[in-house]
Amino acid sequence: MNSAASAAFRARLSGSFSGILKWEGLDALWDKVKAGQWFFYQIGELLPSMPLSGDELAVHIDALNTLLRHDHEYNYCGIVFADNVETPTLIKVYDPNSLGSSCSCNETPAPARWILSIAPPALIENQAPTPNNRRRWWQLFSH
Repeated sequence: MNSAASAAFRARLSGSFSGILKWEGLDALWDKVKAGQWFFYQIGELLPSMPLSGDELAVHIDALNTLLRHDHEYNYCGIVFADNVETPTLIKVYDPNSLGSSCSCNETPAPARWILSIAPPALIENQAPTPNNRRRWWQLFSH
């Protein structure tokens, strides 16, 4: 990816997003994602070279959905953000175990752990090491 495309991707990643507040809303979003082709990227790991689709994409989405619901023990979602809920092209998913604190004004906000994009993503610098449990989780799917 050239530097202009990388800069454009990062600008989109910093743009406006809508939060998915209800688990039912996340189910609807995942249904839209599963119908397409998506690059699935875990920050701190290698960039995906090809988009996923069909059963392979569904397996990844279902595994991420299970992880989020297990680790985010609330009756609401609030950790998934889409650029457009009806026709998403870029989705940020935050790690429920690495959310940081909303009142930490002097700290750098926790970055998204996973990025789903219909366009090839740019390499995102990992400001903190990826926890071993997330690295192991990702390795289950990266083969």
